[in-house]
Amino acid sequence: MSDEAPVEVPWSALSAEALRRVVEAFVLREGTEYGELEFSLKQKVEQVMHQLKRGEAALWFDPETNSVTLAPATRSGRQR
Repeated sequence: MSDEAPVEVPWSALSAEALRRVVEAFVLREGTEYGELEFSLKQKVEQVMHQLKRGEAALWFDPETNSVTLAPATRSGRQR
Protein backbone atom coordinates (compact mmCIF):
# COMPACT_ATOMS: atom_id res chain seq x y z
CA MET A 1 0.00 0.00 0.00
CA SER A 2 1.31 3.43 -0.93
CA ASP A 3 1.61 6.27 1.55
CA GLU A 4 0.93 8.82 -1.16
CA ALA A 5 -2.22 10.82 -0.48
CA PRO A 6 -4.63 11.78 -3.25
CA VAL A 7 -3.82 15.07 -4.92
CA GLU A 8 -6.40 17.66 -5.88
CA VAL A 9 -6.25 18.47 -9.59
CA PRO A 10 -7.66 21.80 -10.76
CA TRP A 11 -10.46 21.13 -13.24
CA SER A 12 -9.03 23.90 -15.41
CA ALA A 13 -5.81 21.87 -15.85
CA LEU A 14 -7.67 19.36 -18.04
CA SER A 15 -8.70 19.90 -21.63
CA ALA A 16 -12.44 20.39 -22.14
CA GLU A 17 -12.71 16.91 -23.68
CA ALA A 18 -10.76 15.19 -20.89
CA LEU A 19 -12.81 16.96 -18.22
CA ARG A 20 -16.08 15.98 -19.87
CA ARG A 21 -14.96 12.34 -20.09
CA VAL A 22 -13.95 12.26 -16.41
CA VAL A 23 -17.28 13.79 -15.37
CA GLU A 24 -19.27 11.44 -17.63
CA ALA A 25 -17.45 8.42 -16.22
CA PHE A 26 -18.16 9.65 -12.68
CA VAL A 27 -21.86 10.24 -13.38
CA LEU A 28 -22.27 6.83 -15.01
CA ARG A 29 -20.33 5.06 -12.24
CA GLU A 30 -22.01 6.74 -9.29
CA GLY A 31 -25.66 6.02 -10.14
CA THR A 32 -26.62 9.18 -8.32
CA GLU A 33 -30.18 9.42 -6.99
CA TYR A 34 -31.94 12.58 -8.13
CA GLY A 35 -35.29 11.98 -6.48
CA GLU A 36 -38.55 12.11 -8.40
CA LEU A 37 -37.10 14.03 -11.33
CA GLU A 38 -35.31 12.24 -14.13
CA PHE A 39 -32.27 13.90 -15.68
CA SER A 40 -30.46 13.02 -18.89
CA LEU A 41 -26.75 12.18 -18.90
CA LYS A 42 -26.12 15.59 -20.44
CA GLN A 43 -28.01 17.34 -17.61
CA LYS A 44 -26.19 15.35 -14.92
CA VAL A 45 -22.82 16.15 -16.50
CA GLU A 46 -23.73 19.85 -16.66
CA GLN A 47 -24.72 19.80 -12.97
CA VAL A 48 -21.38 18.28 -11.96
CA MET A 49 -19.47 20.70 -14.22
CA HIS A 50 -21.21 23.61 -12.47
CA GLN A 51 -20.29 22.14 -9.07
CA LEU A 52 -16.65 21.96 -10.15
CA LYS A 53 -16.66 25.52 -11.46
CA ARG A 54 -18.32 26.83 -8.26
CA GLY A 55 -15.75 25.03 -6.12
CA GLU A 56 -18.32 22.70 -4.55
CA ALA A 57 -16.68 19.59 -6.03
CA ALA A 58 -13.07 18.77 -6.81
CA LEU A 59 -11.09 16.32 -8.93
CA TRP A 60 -8.72 14.04 -7.06
CA PHE A 61 -5.89 11.92 -8.49
CA ASP A 62 -5.09 8.86 -6.40
CA PRO A 63 -1.49 7.73 -7.05
CA GLU A 64 -2.19 4.43 -5.29
CA THR A 65 -4.83 3.41 -7.84
CA ASN A 66 -3.65 5.71 -10.65
CA SER A 67 -7.22 6.98 -11.03
CA VAL A 68 -9.20 10.22 -10.90
CA THR A 69 -12.46 10.73 -9.06
CA LEU A 70 -14.67 13.56 -7.91
CA ALA A 71 -15.54 14.41 -4.32
CA PRO A 72 -16.98 17.35 -2.44
CA ALA A 73 -14.34 20.07 -2.27
CA THR A 74 -14.33 19.92 1.54
CA ARG A 75 -13.34 16.26 1.54
CA SER A 76 -10.01 14.62 0.63
CA GLY A 77 -9.99 12.18 -2.27
CA ARG A 78 -9.22 9.32 0.10
CA GLN A 79 -12.50 9.69 2.00
CA ARG A 80 -15.45 8.07 0.27
